[in-house]
Amino acid sequence: MDVSEAIQSRRSIKIFKDIEPISKNDVEQLLQAAIMAPNHHRTEPWKFFVLQGDGRLPLSRVMGEWAKTLVDDPNSESGQKRINKMMNKPLIAPTIILVALSHDETGKGIYSEDHSAVAAAIQNILLEAHGMGYGAIWKSGPAYECEPVKSYFNLGDHEEILGAIFIGEADMKKEPVAKRQPFTEKTVWITEDN
Repeated sequence: MDVSEAIQSRRSIKIFKDIEPISKNDVEQLLQAAIMAPNHHRTEPWKFFVLQGDGRLPLSRVMGEWAKTLVDDPNSESGQKRINKMMNKPLIAPTIILVALSHDETGKGIYSEDHSAVAAAIQNILLEAHGMGYGAIWKSGPAYECEPVKSYFNLGDHEEILGAIFIGEADMKKEPVAKRQPFTEKTVWITEDN
């Protein structure tokens, strides 16, 4: 699969088969693709945490404890439902790669550039996984940015999780369809000196 085909055909996979995690060699191939992302001043502002099999369970528990602080009554039916939903997040795929931004504020890195470099590393993982025949999805948000999760991964004040990449064999009933506005609606061409 060439790069253009990978870009055009990759889709986020939301449902995975409950099978063995992907091999260590395949994970290492994904991580090698990640570190080839462009990064200004060669800051290499990324950290990776690979969770597989039962290694996902501690994160599940941490997220469950955090979820208890978000509900009025953790023992209520609705409270338990929200907590269980949060605890199941890390269990949707057999392999997760959490990608963190590690921005060195004392160095030459610029936060916005380092942030963009880590996002590019995540995109490299997604494209490489697709090229290898795996399904993958990039998830982010408060559940991965909360203090208990940061603490679990020993992340400092200058570090944050930018995404959890779930990887495995797709178990979707139908092919996901890309819904994008044509680039022509988002593009301005400037071809002359004003």
